[in-house]
Amino acid sequence: MFDSNARVAELVDALVSNTSDSNIVSVRPRSRVLFTDSHDLLFSISMAAFYILYSPSLDRFYIGSCVNLKSRIQEHLHARYPKSFTSNFGDWEIYLSINELTYPQARAIESHVKRMKSRTYIYNLKKYQEISESLKTRYAIKK
Repeated sequence: MFDSNARVAELVDALVSNTSDSNIVSVRPRSRVLFTDSHDLLFSISMAAFYILYSPSLDRFYIGSCVNLKSRIQEHLHARYPKSFTSNFGDWEIYLSINELTYPQARAIESHVKRMKSRTYIYNLKKYQEISESLKTRYAIKK
């Protein structure tokens, strides 16, 4: 358990500044990183995304969330998981993505959109940016 948010912010700064690996995603400025324990620290460092894919040949949507959007999209396109729904067709395109979320926040938004079970809702998510913003606020981790 960490002593204070300031100490954790220092550790995050040290981690980011001492890393030369180009695969590591940079962290948001420490003034915006808020957490209460080491568990929250892991979710704060790994920014996640919510995404919706669309297949023109199927005329279907796929709703998901992940920590690394670029690699996850590649997994969908290259059928990394042969028995998965998206592996049957290789024409998936990103319809919508909401980035810079915590992983629990991305999962909550994914669940919310799936519960809606509505094409119209998905269209409106893309059409009206304020819906996406309200979902980010609604499912933000409250301290």
